Amino acid sequence: MRVTMKTRKEITKVTRQRYQKASRKEKSKILDEVCEITGWHRKHATRVLNKPVPPPKKQGSKQFVAPKEARGRRPIYTDEVLATLRKAWAVLDCPCGKRLVPVMEETLDALLRFGEIGIEANTYDLLCRISPATCDRLLAHDRKKVSLKGRPTTKPGPLLRSRIPVRTFADWNEGYPGFLEVDLVAHCGTSARGEYINSLDATDIATGWTETRAVINKAAVHTKEAIEAVRRDLPFPLLGIDSDNGSEFINDILFRYCKDNRITFTRSRPNKKNDCCYVEGKNWHVVRKLIGYDRYEGQGAVDLLNQVYDRLRLFTNFFSPQQKLIEKVRDGAKVRKRYDTAKTPYRRIMEDDGFAPDVKKALERQYLSLNPVTIRKEILALVQELRRLAKRPWKEAHRW
Repeated sequence: MRVTMKTRKEITKVTRQRYQKASRKEKSKILDEVCEITGWHRKHATRVLNKPVPPPKKQGSKQFVAPKEARGRRPIYTDEVLATLRKAWAVLDCPCGKRLVPVMEETLDALLRFGEIGIEANTYDLLCRISPATCDRLLAHDRKKVSLKGRPTTKPGPLLRSRIPVRTFADWNEGYPGFLEVDLVAHCGTSARGEYINSLDATDIATGWTETRAVINKAAVHTKEAIEAVRRDLPFPLLGIDSDNGSEFINDILFRYCKDNRITFTRSRPNKKNDCCYVEGKNWHVVRKLIGYDRYEGQGAVDLLNQVYDRLRLFTNFFSPQQKLIEKVRDGAKVRKRYDTAKTPYRRIMEDDGFAPDVKKALERQYLSLNPVTIRKEILALVQELRRLAKRPWKEAHRW
């Protein structure tokens, strides 16, 4: 016989007060009766019968509705914890949980040091112990709020290709800092016609240290000057560069510069983008993600873009956590990848015994003087100013 919901409510109303006043043995018998009549599970019947008994209804009053009880355990991460987590996540440019959690403690220390946040000790401890999965779950809604495609502009440089060797893993000591992958990122908009600005992106393989400079075009002399500027800003000697086969790199000017300064110069295999995988990843994460795919022209845009990069290098190298691939195993059609713990390039240098104590002390003094919130605000303000200099696509601007 099927029992209606109205009948179940009536049975519950009659039985609830008697159940709550009964002894343990009597409660078991009442539960058996209720479950037999209603068809409920004992756990559900227990939950329903343990609800508070409503007070007697007064004449003319509204029907009493008992408040619903919150099921499950109480949340550990309060609104204060979530607000602080969002702040740290936004300051570090919205990384995933596996990159955010390993640097959570030093990020909170930096924000506290400059008075950007004020939190209790309990909130600090909870954020330092949070797991990457929980971090991603709490920030899932925010991650949804935050695909672009560009045009390839690399043209092969036929000169000197026979004299610049293709890089193999035996040529470089990639565990030692100073060997950089370099690439140009074009800011040409939707058309590669005419003259437009490019960004030289240089990434150290061992530490992930990244330097970026803007050049007015792809001429060899400008590329060499940008590499010289990168070399001056590096906290370690430049030992080698590896480029693609574009004519902006494969030319006599850069070849002689590397030879005179005892810099190993190698190139990747043609049409093998994975040969420069380290810098290709930074092209998106450092340049495209911030600057986008607009078209920029002229010296004014170059100067403003370099102001952005002067601050971006501090943020990327001192505060942006990075993971390195340490193992890749193929099992049939499936490839399993294993990464190390996320660390900033600055932290990798500090943990490397190959660096002199004077270099580490200078970097530590610089790190302690940097406020990530201030740097981030300056970057975003300069990018907004840069957006005003963006040009229309070439075809629209030169329409007959």
